[in-house]
Formats: sequence, structure tokens, C-alpha cells
Amino acid sequence: MCRARRQQSFANCKLDDCGLTLFRLGASSPEVLRETMMARIGANEPEELLRGTLDALVLKTLSWGPRHGYAIARWIKHVSSDTLTVEDRALYLALHRLEVRGLVDGEWGLSENNRRAKYYRLTSAGRAELRADASRLARYTTALLAVLNSTRWETP
Repeated sequence: MCRARRQQSFANCKLDDCGLTLFRLGASSPEVLRETMMARIGANEPEELLRGTLDALVLKTLSWGPRHGYAIARWIKHVSSDTLTVEDRALYLALHRLEVRGLVDGEWGLSENNRRAKYYRLTSAGRAELRADASRLARYTTALLAVLNSTRWETP
């Protein structure tokens, strides 16, 4: 749940439960975004959608090869032009969740700074999950943009 202050625009708040900081959303309030997110995407709660979105981002990052947590977060931030920032706690909770589900495997190694780091790699089950998640999120994004980009009222 977003904890935006009243004087702060919602577009700049942190969604701590999923670990993403979303900028440039343009939603007028947390309630508008919540209702939009719930619209016909199969998520029971917004947090479920956001967790699923973070999981999909992590799986996509790992589709390029094994990475440690910091490299995953850095890549997502870079590719999204600093629009998505993954919080450390949320990232490691997601990695643990994905590892328990058998979607990623973790192995300890040395980082580029010669520090001990756990490297995660995508499993074949993770690749299948990524395909399903990408399809679901593409449908959601198309629906969300159709609503946000509408220029006139259409009677259903």
C-alpha cells in the first residue's frame, strides 16, 4: 500500500510492499491506481500484482544470465531509465520466493569486487513462468494504457 503524504503527488511515492518506486505514473490518487490495477488482471490484491510484477522483472533480468542481487537491481533501474528502483528487502524476498518455487537457483561466488555474493540463475521452470508473466503483464499494460490514453467517453 502506498504511503504517500497528502502534499506529495502520488506519482512520486514508494510502493514499499513490492519494492518498486514508480515515477511518471500520472495517477491522481492511490485509490485510482489501486482500482486500475485490480481491473481484470487476475490479481486478488494490488500487492499480489506488484509482487508478480517484481518477480517478472527479476526473471527477465536473469534471462540474460546469472546475476547477484545488486546487479539485478542496478540493471532494472538502468533499463527503466531510473523509473523503477527495486528496494533491497523486496528484491531479496522476491529472490527467496522464486528460489523456493524452483524458478531460480542460487549459488555462492565472488562478485566483481571480490566479495562473496549469491548468484541466481533462471531454471527452465523460471523461463516458462517468465513467458506466462510477460503475456499477463502485456495484457494488463495494454488495458491500463487504453484507459489512461482515452480521449473521450465511450458508453459501454
